[in-house]
Amino acid sequence: MTTPLYILSAQHVSKRYASHTALDDVSIQIPKGSIFGLLGPNGAGKTSLIRIITQITAPDQGEVFFKGEPLAPKHIAHIGYLPEERGLYKKMKVGDQLLYLARLKGLSKDAAMEKLKEWFRKFEIQTWWGKNVEDLSKGMAQKIQFVATVLHEPELLILDEPFTGFDPVNANLIKDEILKLRDKGCTIIFSTHRMESVEELCDNIALIDKSRKILDGPTKQIKNQYKTNTYVVEGEGKLVSLPSQFDVRSMQEGEDNFFKAIIRLPQGVLPNQLIEVLIGQVQVHSFVEHIPSMNEIFIRNVTGQVDPLPAEERYKLSQTM
Repeated sequence: MTTPLYILSAQHVSKRYASHTALDDVSIQIPKGSIFGLLGPNGAGKTSLIRIITQITAPDQGEVFFKGEPLAPKHIAHIGYLPEERGLYKKMKVGDQLLYLARLKGLSKDAAMEKLKEWFRKFEIQTWWGKNVEDLSKGMAQKIQFVATVLHEPELLILDEPFTGFDPVNANLIKDEILKLRDKGCTIIFSTHRMESVEELCDNIALIDKSRKILDGPTKQIKNQYKTNTYVVEGEGKLVSLPSQFDVRSMQEGEDNFFKAIIRLPQGVLPNQLIEVLIGQVQVHSFVEHIPSMNEIFIRNVTGQVDPLPAEERYKLSQTM
């Protein structure tokens, strides 16, 4: 039997609640051993899709396959789910709760204790074992919930806004653990609004808007598709004028005769042609193609904005002078 390339495949999935369509003919394929970004604005349908994958609900139409088999209750043991709304028992002690949840996932008491000791050492939380959950900060509770989610070493891990409540140090700690899990063969569905996290972590993405999938594919490939032949130029001197074929999107002048310009080239014009014009007027210190961020691509697809360099991006670039 051939091992499937995709750990999870949703084919033409639709879900309706009364008069509301939550998912409309959505198909996605999640490669094994990857981090897959499930993106979209609030109310787009992401949570409805996650609920179908975790078998909280079922699709009205379409099919979902896990490792090539129709999704079934037996697959729940191979899936870990960290929901955006956390669900720990506040009156229980941390250690007792994690042990209880591990047993529900099928681990023996001895195996659960061994794995818990390893995670408590890794996160340096050995003193938390006897604390009540209600006495933990939001970030501390988030760590406990993460441990509960990954303890049984699921093949598919679903993380819904996993960095909520974390300071930058602990957010980086969780990022490192997510990457380690991926490197060990775990597949991760990562649902978030934080596009910078998508840039850092996701190998592939799917963007859902208004119940439909509007974009998907490898992250690098998508970013390359949205390149607009725009360049960020930094240098010294006075850039007096450029031929009209070059579209100057932004010009910032700093101290000591330094400048930064954002210039778009028309189709068919090569970067070398712009460089030739520039070196006739100024000293060029830096010439870098502007690759669109996932945030730009997200905004462009959801809002229909066609400006390849939104105002906030121009502002951000200008602040680096």
